[in-house]
Amino acid sequence: MKPDLSRMVMGPVGLALGFGLYASVGKLAEPWQSLLIGGMFALLGVAAFLYAQGERWIQGLGALLFIYGLLRATVLR
Repeated sequence: MKPDLSRMVMGPVGLALGFGLYASVGKLAEPWQSLLIGGMFALLGVAAFLYAQGERWIQGLGALLFIYGLLRATVLR
């Protein structure tokens, strides 16, 4: 089986972008900080759920990330 180079590159690039976005949003004042970080977690959960396509544990992880994102944006500060 031939390794997929694009997946090997996209993983670290996506991770670096995610940490960069998280760090820059962390500098904002409340309530924008909690709202945007919660929104990022919720979007990550939706993306994981849609990407999973039948893999239950990834869909479960996506649902947990979505719920945490909603809680982070509204209740958790």
